[in-house]
Amino acid sequence: MSEAMMLTQSPFAVLTFIAAPALLTNSSSLLALSTINRMLRTRDLMHDLFARSEAEVLAGAEKERLLRQTVRVETQAVLLLRSLRSIYVAVGSFAAATLVTLLGASLASHQDALLYRAAVGLGLALGCMGVGGIVLGCVGLFGATQLSMGNIREEAALIRERQAGR
Repeated sequence: MSEAMMLTQSPFAVLTFIAAPALLTNSSSLLALSTINRMLRTRDLMHDLFARSEAEVLAGAEKERLLRQTVRVETQAVLLLRSLRSIYVAVGSFAAATLVTLLGASLASHQDALLYRAAVGLGLALGCMGVGGIVLGCVGLFGATQLSMGNIREEAALIRERQAGR
């Protein structure tokens, strides 16, 4: 039995080809949502840093610490935005791959047709583009997390220093 006949004989075969990109679309959407939340928290932190810079006249080490934190939070926001862009590309690619796969499955009985082969190639290309978007997004999220950890460590050291001096 040829592959074309297997695809047209079993609805589960078509669902299998559609399920993978659909699951990747869903997981990418959740990753985008969590990244948006991180972006909003970063914006709130920058707002707090700005308010602190306006409310107090800082000198010496405190001023330098505030400036270092500001640079880290700004860089973190840039990384999060890049990550979000990559994740959005992944979501769109996986959604398009799902549609192309569905259309390609309907053309399965015409395996020799150029349109079928184009659908298969396009589906694979879109899937690869989606995976690339997820990988790039995750690399950016890792970098943003490292920057956040830098601020946490600096604040923890300051707390320990101040508490030791009391």
